[in-house]
Amino acid sequence: MTGPRKRVGVLISGRGSNMVSLAEAARAADYPAELSLVVSNIPDVAGLERARNFGIAAATVDHRAFGKDREAFERAVDEVLRVNQIDLVVLAGFMRILTPWFVKRWEGRMINIHPSLLPLFKGTHTHRQALEAGVTEHGCSAHFVVPELDAGPVILQAKVPVLPGDDEDRLAARVLVEEHKLYPAALAEVASGRARLVDGAVIRS
Repeated sequence: MTGPRKRVGVLISGRGSNMVSLAEAARAADYPAELSLVVSNIPDVAGLERARNFGIAAATVDHRAFGKDREAFERAVDEVLRVNQIDLVVLAGFMRILTPWFVKRWEGRMINIHPSLLPLFKGTHTHRQALEAGVTEHGCSAHFVVPELDAGPVILQAKVPVLPGDDEDRLAARVLVEEHKLYPAALAEVASGRARLVDGAVIRS
């Protein structure tokens, strides 16, 4: 690895299981990113305590304090990220739809993981959507964040089979195992510069 490790800020709203997988990966000396900050929009969620257990700075910016002014909330989050000199933003179970202002500000430097093989099954209840569609293959996608929901260019994907007798919970559990492997790999691609967002497409080097 060449150059300093990228400083990563993780935005969460809950238990932060994907954040934990990233923190574990970042323990490796040759991993190109370090988790420097975890921010939750909800106070006292389990993910904040899990972050502290890893020695990661943890902060809360309660969205409820801003009423319906989403951009004001995001400006407060952005300030926390800026003060902590964050290079890359990772969404890990962050249950807020971001405004174009925030997305543009972090364009090419913000990634998300979505529990489907994008562009299939955007939005919520992806496992239910997959079962209702009768697909034989499902999975997860790590992608750059763009203003349109779940429409950003895909960095990496992982696939799982849809098995006879699957319900939402069983399928979700199988996908989550892959998420925990895929997301650290995707962050490494971006932090190292091997995957970049250029003119709306992922460019690899």
